[in-house]
Amino acid sequence: MPEFTEVADRVWVARYPWFDVNVTLVGGTAGLLVVDTHSSSRAAREVVDDVRRLGAGSVVGVVNTHEHFDHTFGNAALLEAFGAVPVHAHEVAAARTVSAGERIKAEYAASDDARAQEIIETEIVPADVTFSSVMAIDLGDRAVELVHPGPGHTPGDLVVRVPDADVVLAGDLVEESAPPAYGVDCHPLDWPRALDLVLQLVGADTLVVPGHGAVVGLEFVQDQRADIGVVAETVRDLALRGVPLQGALDAAEWPFPKEGLAFAVSRGYEHLPLAGRQLPLL
Repeated sequence: MPEFTEVADRVWVARYPWFDVNVTLVGGTAGLLVVDTHSSSRAAREVVDDVRRLGAGSVVGVVNTHEHFDHTFGNAALLEAFGAVPVHAHEVAAARTVSAGERIKAEYAASDDARAQEIIETEIVPADVTFSSVMAIDLGDRAVELVHPGPGHTPGDLVVRVPDADVVLAGDLVEESAPPAYGVDCHPLDWPRALDLVLQLVGADTLVVPGHGAVVGLEFVQDQRADIGVVAETVRDLALRGVPLQGALDAAEWPFPKEGLAFAVSRGYEHLPLAGRQLPLL
């Protein structure tokens, strides 16, 4: 059974096997901040039980690192359990949470996944406190910083920095247990620049909590940023050479399995300015 493990001073991480998603608690004298809320209301009730079992304080706020359902579909259950606490997210993520959630519900409605029904039945609750660039949350004796490094995994990614504990919560800008996820809403050409900003917040001893998988450090983030940079430059090169989109995946070597890079290529071609393309592209 997952449990919250203290990885730094009053920073606890629970790694849930469904989607291998991380939920993090940041504690201060004012209470607990919950970062990401799991993948359904039913799954989030387990999170609620685990938070209460930890006994580290009352929940005073929630953060969604981006709009995807495995990080936001627990919002309603946490608000039901802990009251009308603020839910924070980047303004773009908050605006897209419902549409992204409805899209995933439609996908699961057509699947035979054993847990599809609990996803379909989950009430989607977007963040109600938003920001555009940076903001700070006061937890009494410590401040927690929210930073939007630019689009990458999604257009509305944020990272959470706990300066006094030297911890950065990276959301799905960094993944440890699987290759980075390039989905229908990814920004593959901007992702390297987003990670460059994240790396400015990461020192030699900083603990980085990815959206999925084990806690990592500076070297892991640097290596993943390099690979994500290779994806971006490869897409640019293919487009500049006029390689048709339909054959692009097979026309290059990739640092990640090509089966997961279809949207990296299609979205990259879409985002390139016309001056950066050569015919034929289609």
